[in-house]
Parts: sequence; C-alpha cells; structure tokens
Amino acid sequence: MSECTHDCSSCSANCSSRKQESLLQKPHELSHIKKVIGVCSGKGGVGKSMVTALLAVLAQRRGMKVGILDADITGPSIPRAFGLKDKAVGTDQGMFPVRSASGIDVMSLNLLLENESDPVVWRGPVIAGAVGQFWTDVIWGDKDVLFIDMPPGTGDVMLTVFQSIPVDGVVLVSTPQELVGMIVEKALKMTNLMNIPVLGLVENMSYITCPDCGKKYDLFGKSRKDEIAKQYNIPLTAGLPIDPKLAGSVDKGLLELFEGDWLDQIADAIQDLEPKAH
Repeated sequence: MSECTHDCSSCSANCSSRKQESLLQKPHELSHIKKVIGVCSGKGGVGKSMVTALLAVLAQRRGMKVGILDADITGPSIPRAFGLKDKAVGTDQGMFPVRSASGIDVMSLNLLLENESDPVVWRGPVIAGAVGQFWTDVIWGDKDVLFIDMPPGTGDVMLTVFQSIPVDGVVLVSTPQELVGMIVEKALKMTNLMNIPVLGLVENMSYITCPDCGKKYDLFGKSRKDEIAKQYNIPLTAGLPIDPKLAGSVDKGLLELFEGDWLDQIADAIQDLEPKAH
C-alpha cells in the first residue's frame, strides 16, 4: 500500500481521511431564507399539510416573513387550504411563488398545472428533481422561515430534501392509532440518521370535544404522543382535535382565519430556533 498523500482527488481508496462532499444546494440567488422547517410523517393522510398550513399562519401572525414549499408533488393540497387560484409565473431569472391573502408565499405543483385535478404521473427521481427546483429556481425573496410540506413516507423526496436543503428542524405528524405511531417512528429515526432535530410531535385527530358538555373523547383510542416523545426526547407535543369548523375552513380556502391555540408552543419554538448558517 502506498503512503497516503491526503490528496483525495487522486485517490480511490475509501478511508477515514476522505472528506464527505456536501450535497447541499444553494437557494436562488435572490432568495434569503433564515430557517427551514420540514413537516413530515411516515404515512399519508395524517394531516401534514394541515399542520404545515397552521404553523405557517401562526408564524405569519408573529410578524415573520413566511413561505411554504409544497414537496408533496403527487398530492398537493396547500393551495386549496389558502384558496389560491392564481398560477405561478416565471421570468428569465426564475419562478415566483403565489402569495396568499395574509402574505404567505406558496410554491406547489398545482400552481403550475393547467387543471388542479390533473394527475402527476412521474417516477421518483423526476419528483425529487422538481422539489429541488422549488428550492433552487424559485425566487423566495427574504424569508424568516420556509416550511416544507413533505410527501408521505421515507423515500426519494424526503431523502432529497434532507440531503440537498439545509433543514433546521422538523415537526412530525401522527394520529392516535398504534400502527400510525409505529410508522411515525420510522420517520423519526430517519431524521436522527440525518442529524436533523425534531422540534415537536403533533397528533392530529387526537380527540373530539362534545359541543354540549365540553368533555373530550379519545375517538381513536389512547394517545401515544407523550410516550413517543419521552422515548425519543422530543421536546414538545401537541394535539389537534377533530373540528368540523377547521376542516370546513380548509375546504373553503379560509384556513388563514382559523382560531385555536393548539400549536402555539411549537410555533414559539420555531420562532426562537437558532438557524444554521445557510
């Protein structure tokens, strides 16, 4: 074996001295983003988009400049929650997100399609590439926080986001069922592998409140959020109720008008989070 010269460019050996090349991509040159927060789970249908939208609205109400990158390419629902009808446009410089009524900038594939109901029949690498372009080619401007609404699972897109975008922290979303809790643990372990801190665990459909007596009922069984949080040292948990008014506001595109303090502590933690050097 020849003596090591510490010049990895001329050596094919895989040794401890070899430096790992960063895969992080820079955002558009006209984008200045302080913090990036991912909202994810290991399973679809648990309410990631709802939580993303609610946290974005809370951050906006705290005076922060907010954007949402909708990385759920095949099932984008963020535009509907905000009642967005305009299409995203671009110039030679890049693409521009669509602004909501309260000033939240959103980029989603549905804002590029001719009809929002058109299916996106793409393979994984193409989907991951589109998400990457939402980071590198979109002119986000000055943002205090950019939320990324992740697709379900722990596949190509999630890996692409964690490797190519400097995510400062994630919020995990679950529902009370034990099976879903187990699936969320998979996503949690993936974030640990990527050395990304988990800021909080949100349990959607956590309970329902009787409109007559005000008593709370665990409709889908006993919550496991505190148990999971303790096991994995997650600092904050929150429970979102089953609330017809909240669901109705999403359907009508009026989520920005919601009232509720369920996620206030997690929103505070995001506001206080010290960002990485992007």
